[in-house]
Amino acid sequence: QVQLVESGGGRVQTGGSLRLSCAASGRTIGSYAMGWFRQAPGKEREFVATITWSGARTYYADSVKGRFTISRNNAKNTVYLQLNSLQPEDAAVYYCAASDISDTYNDRYYHSWGQGTQVTVSS
Repeated sequence: QVQLVESGGGRVQTGGSLRLSCAASGRTIGSYAMGWFRQAPGKEREFVATITWSGARTYYADSVKGRFTISRNNAKNTVYLQLNSLQPEDAAVYYCAASDISDTYNDRYYHSWGQGTQVTVSS
C-alpha cells in the first residue's frame, strides 16, 4: 500500500485560502485515483473531491464546487487541494486517500489514508 501524509492545514479567517498537500511514499500514486475527504467534530466523514489517475477528470461535492480545486503531480507523487473562499463550515480534519476506482465519492472504495491535517476557519 501507499503511505500518505497530508500537510498545509492551519487557521484562516472566513474568506481565506489554504493549499493542502498529500505526499505519497512507498508506491507511486500514478495508477490511483486520489480523493480528499473531511471530518468535522461530531460529524460523519464526507467526500470533498476526487481526481483520476491522469488528472483528466475531477469531481467535487456540491458544497465545495467552485471554491476548491483538486490537482496532482504524479512526478512528485503528490496531490493537492486548493481551498478558496473558506467558510466556518469548511473547518474539519482533511484526509487524502487512494483508490483503484475513479470518480467515486464512496470512502469504502479508498484503501489508503493519511493521518489528516486540521483546517480551522474563524469568523
